[in-house]
Order: sequence, then C-alpha cells, then structure tokens
Amino acid sequence: MSKLLIVEDDQSVRNTMVTVLELEGYAVDAVASTREALDRLSAQHYPIVISDIYLDERTGLDVLRTAREHNPDCAVILMTGRGSMETVMKATQGGAFEYLAKPFEMAAMIDTIKRAEKTLTGEEEDEAASIDDLPETEMIGSSPRMIEIYKTISKVAPTDATVLIEGETGTGKELIARMIHRNSNRAPQAFVPVDCGSIAPSLLESELFGTLKGAYTGADRDRMGVFEAASNGTVFLDEIGDIDMGFQLKLLRFLQEREIRPLGASRARKVDVRVIAATNKDVQKMVDDGKFREDLWYRLNVVRLTVPPLCDRASDIPLLVHYFLKRYNERYRLDTRLTDSGLKVMEEYSWPGNVRQLQHMMERLTILAPQARIDETAVRQAIEQMDSRDHSSETLADTEAEQIRRVLTATSGNKSRASKILGIERKTLYRKLEKMGL
Repeated sequence: MSKLLIVEDDQSVRNTMVTVLELEGYAVDAVASTREALDRLSAQHYPIVISDIYLDERTGLDVLRTAREHNPDCAVILMTGRGSMETVMKATQGGAFEYLAKPFEMAAMIDTIKRAEKTLTGEEEDEAASIDDLPETEMIGSSPRMIEIYKTISKVAPTDATVLIEGETGTGKELIARMIHRNSNRAPQAFVPVDCGSIAPSLLESELFGTLKGAYTGADRDRMGVFEAASNGTVFLDEIGDIDMGFQLKLLRFLQEREIRPLGASRARKVDVRVIAATNKDVQKMVDDGKFREDLWYRLNVVRLTVPPLCDRASDIPLLVHYFLKRYNERYRLDTRLTDSGLKVMEEYSWPGNVRQLQHMMERLTILAPQARIDETAVRQAIEQMDSRDHSSETLADTEAEQIRRVLTATSGNKSRASKILGIERKTLYRKLEKMGL
C-alpha cells in the first residue's frame, strides 16, 4: 500500500484520519501546518498527499503545487469546509486528483485513496482537467453537491459539449452557464442568453435563425439571428422545456447540422456556436408524455448538471448571506451588520425562491434594516412580507416614506432598481412618490 502524508490543522480530524487509515493498512505521516508539509515533501517521496485547503498563512494549494513539483505523479487529495468555485478551479488547474467537501465519511476518503492508487499503477485514468485564465465568480457554496457541480464545470468547460442544466427557478442556472462559457476557449466571444419561455413560438425561429428582407410582411430589412450573432461564442437557451413541438424539430436539425437558414433564405449556412440549455421542468417526463422530442432530448443531454434547491444545501446559506451582505454594503456604502439570531432564522427558512430570493432579501435588509442591524425580528418581518405579498403589488408599512427615501438614496435615484428592492412595480413607486411630493 502507498505511504500517505496528511496535512490537517484540526487535531481531532487529523487523529481520526490517521487511526482509520492505519487500520486500513496504510503507512501514514501527519502534520498540522504547511511549513511541516513542505519540509516533509522536500525530504521524502509521497505518492499520495491528503491536505486541507485552509491551514495557516499558506494553503493546501501551496501543498499541491510543492507536491507536484517534487513528484509530478503525486496524487493530491484536497479537503475543505469552505469551498468555492475559485478554489476548485485552481485545484483542478494545479492537477489535484480529487476535491472533497467536509464533512465527509471516511469510507469516501478510503475510496478516493484507492482510486488514486489505481491511477498511480495505470489502472485508472486521471480525470482532472486543465483550465486557464480563471475568472472571479459569484458561485458560492461548499456543500458536497455544489463541489460536484464545480468539478463537472471544470471538466466540461474546455470542451464544446452541449450541456443541459436542470433546476428550480432561482437556483443559478444562468450563472453556471456563464461560468462554463468563461472557462472555455470561447470566452473572448459572445455569451448570448435567450429566454425561450418569453418569446412567442411564432417569433422564436426568426429570433434564433434570423430573417431576410421581404420574408414576410413588415420584414423591411435583413435581421441577423442569435446563432449567427454569437458566432464562435455560446448561446444559452433558457427554459428549453417551453418550446413547442414544431420548433423542436428545427432546433434538432440545427444541433445535428450546425447550419442555419434564415426565414426567406434559399440556402443554409454553417455557424460555429456552443449551445447550453436550461430548464426548470422535468423534461424526461415530458418525453414520456410525448410533449418533448426524445431525439432532441438526447442531443441536449450530452452533459447534464442538476442544480439543487437551496433547501437541499442549507449548509451554504451562511456563506451566501455573508457574501451578499458584503456586496451590498460595498455597493451602497453602508455598514449593516448581521446578528447570529438573524442568520439562524435564515438557516431555518425553506427558501422556495432559492438563491435569487435570498439575494433579493439580503439587498433589501442591508438597506432597510432598523439601526443597520439585521436581527431575528428584521428577518422574520422580511420573510413574512415575502410569504404574504403578491410580487406585483405590496402595501408598505407605516414607515414606507422613509424606506423609499433610503432606497432611492442607496440606488442614487435609480427608480427601476429601487422598485425591485421595495418589491413593488415601478408605476406603483411613481404613484407613491407623487403622493409624497417627491
């Protein structure tokens, strides 16, 4: 069996890992700091290294880099309870064998080590991908399901494979599509999102394929379609489950031939564009019910990513909350604080609107929380308002005039932004401003 080096600053976790792995028959060295780890790696050959990401003044990424410098074949397994898209991408870029989210079962660690051993002996191929020019991202979360999504993105992004992203409204499907694009070789070119659900079926063909002058009454000029406009880039087809059966066949032909024929054109022409699709519907059930073409489903479903609802990754809520609080404090030049009791209420809420709902509530609370303090009372009141109101109209509390002034100040008078934060339509905001004499 391989000799292992464990780098873990938590003594109880370190001791547990050593005990379990020695019982499995492994020879184990264990250290608590990056300095000790780097000294060991300089003095001794380790085929497998297991390291936490966040250690001291340096990180597990430094351990990864040093281990690979001394032994390019070293299989480095990274662990963290505070994962992010950036760390996963950097780990992947650096050649990490695997990335595990804490807490994990030791059985999962043992299985990972065994897979690493197979890779070292040539029994299993290394699946790590290499990504260049890593961008910053808003993707937040260290839950196991999010870590798996990060890993899939890092592998699929450099390819031209068609990707289908499934998930409830508000889970961040477009954000994932943008991350795939940004980490692909198409990143310098356009990323064009298309909301298929908001475009009338009769207009979707011209929207995507384009129109020539005179193709129909009123077509007084040539109009380039989305696929051609996004040449060499990526088109994101959101709510793909909403397109009708007639257009499904045309989309299938495009995916097969990579050719477009604008309305009124006699010839088709090639376009080079990557397609990423998304849906909040159960497309497999639609296929079974005869409402979605099975052949198109297979074409779209080359790589499938399923984004979990926020209630299924509640451990990510604190990370998201603090991220949004920091963002809106900086944007609006505020110093709003969050109490432990306020965070606890957020962790216990089900968030039917997912991350988007949490984001909107954090923006509103950052601006409107009494005494710039997001406590249990403020959060419960915000949740009650979200649960009880119709989003198209809302009666503000007796302090609405002051709230409106504060929001308008924070948004530098941007009424569209202010109306979204207040949860009312823009025309409603104008009406209230008129009554207030503003």
